Amino acid sequence: MGKVVVVGSINVDMVFTSDIRPKAGETVIGNSFSLIPGGKGANQAVAAAKLGAESVMIGCVGLDTNGDFAIDNLNSVNVDTHCIDIVHDIPTGVANIIVAENDNSIIVVPGANYEVNKSIIDKYSDIILSADIVLVQLEIPLETVEYTLELCNKNNVRVLLNPAPAVELTRTMIENASYITPNEHELNIILGKDSNIEEEIKKYSNKIIVTLGSKGVKYFNGKEVVLIPSYEVEVVDTTGAGDTFCGALASSIVGGYSLDEAIKFANRAAAYSITKLGAQSGMPTLKQLTMNNEN
Repeated sequence: MGKVVVVGSINVDMVFTSDIRPKAGETVIGNSFSLIPGGKGANQAVAAAKLGAESVMIGCVGLDTNGDFAIDNLNSVNVDTHCIDIVHDIPTGVANIIVAENDNSIIVVPGANYEVNKSIIDKYSDIILSADIVLVQLEIPLETVEYTLELCNKNNVRVLLNPAPAVELTRTMIENASYITPNEHELNIILGKDSNIEEEIKKYSNKIIVTLGSKGVKYFNGKEVVLIPSYEVEVVDTTGAGDTFCGALASSIVGGYSLDEAIKFANRAAAYSITKLGAQSGMPTLKQLTMNNEN
């Protein structure tokens, strides 16, 4: 396909399941515990790699077992990890997730992810500028995202911005991004107002691609607002569906698909992912996606 360079977060998720959510000062006996690789950046790098793109991850982890675990996992699915820096005095980013009573509670400690600063971008600028597309999210410092967008824009490198977790974006950030992939809720936040989706996306031809869950995806192709429907599947786990969509969209764009076809491909990949358990483990390979489409 092509080269996807991801600048973003790398986490390890610590997932506890229990029948009861502990109250303040209370201890309960849980049912299970899992260590799961995560972080939006790492998730999207994995999605792109599984779908056949040359995928390179730029980020930071700590000098700890979680960092080793995260890097080993990325290597196992052929993500290039030579641009991941190891920070000696700050731990790898983690998320503590308690799943109980049909809901979850999450504490995220960004850790080394907040060390993905401008100097990291300068250090790996040659890698970034060699990309067919760069993928960024908002789990690293915002000024780093702005700096990356500016670098890519000045050098005519396409960049896909996944604005999550959402914050209001400057006009310059929006202009410097080639593609932006908010969901409906995130669209209102990044624009700083309650927005009519169709009115807003008409201002950004072939740029803002709004994911609407089971309702599909909307974007403006320069002539009309297009609604690309979602796939009807049996939902098992929606974790990582958005990251699958972004990684698949990037990989299909660099693979030469038109934007319309790339969105359809990404929709199909995301739909496949929610039929499986886990974020990265549920992401499809290109072979699985092809076989599933034939069926």
